[in-house]
Formats: sequence, C-alpha cells, structure tokens
Amino acid sequence: MQRHFIKAAPPYLAQSCTVLGLQFGTLTVAAANATVAAKLRQLAPELVVLLQNRGCEVNGIRVKVQVGYAPAPPRQQPRELSGTARNALNNFSDSLKESPLKQALQRISRKAG
Repeated sequence: MQRHFIKAAPPYLAQSCTVLGLQFGTLTVAAANATVAAKLRQLAPELVVLLQNRGCEVNGIRVKVQVGYAPAPPRQQPRELSGTARNALNNFSDSLKESPLKQALQRISRKAG
C-alpha cells in the first residue's frame, strides 16, 4: 500500500507520510506534522479515487499526526556500468595526461569491473 500511496499522492506530501494500515476499506496514514495532515485530509477524496484506479480497495483515508515521525530514506541501489561504458571510460582515461580526472576515471572503471 505504501508504494501505491506514494504514486498517488503529490511528492511533497508522500515524503512526509507513511501508510500505517488498511482496515475495512479505510487507509490509515501517518503524517509528520499538522500541516501535512491538513493538506492530506483536503486531498483525501481525490486520493481515494486515484488509489481505487490503481486497484486498491480503499473507501476512505484516516490521517494521524505522528510528531517526530521521520521517514526512512529510500535505499539507493548502486549503479552499474555496462561493458561499453567501462571500455569508453578506459579509452578516455588512457588518452588523458596524468591528472586527478584520469585517476578518478580509472577508479570508477575498476570499481565497475
């Protein structure tokens, strides 16, 4: 439900909220502060429709203020270079004179390989 809520809610609200649960068609959402909660309550009817369009069985949204709630930062997966990109970095770094840029490109290429 959290992923559906994040997709349906505006980004500035979604980052300050978390889904607590869904019970009997009522989605319970925790807001970081009263301002976010007020805006969320205002947008609740629209969000219900958006969630229903995504296939969620939601009839209403209940908002709770949880002061001190800090959302967990999203996990970032390490990016990987393709073989073509790695070869291009190697070729480019080989064409450079000895410099911090050349060393940085070589490090990136080594880590990716």
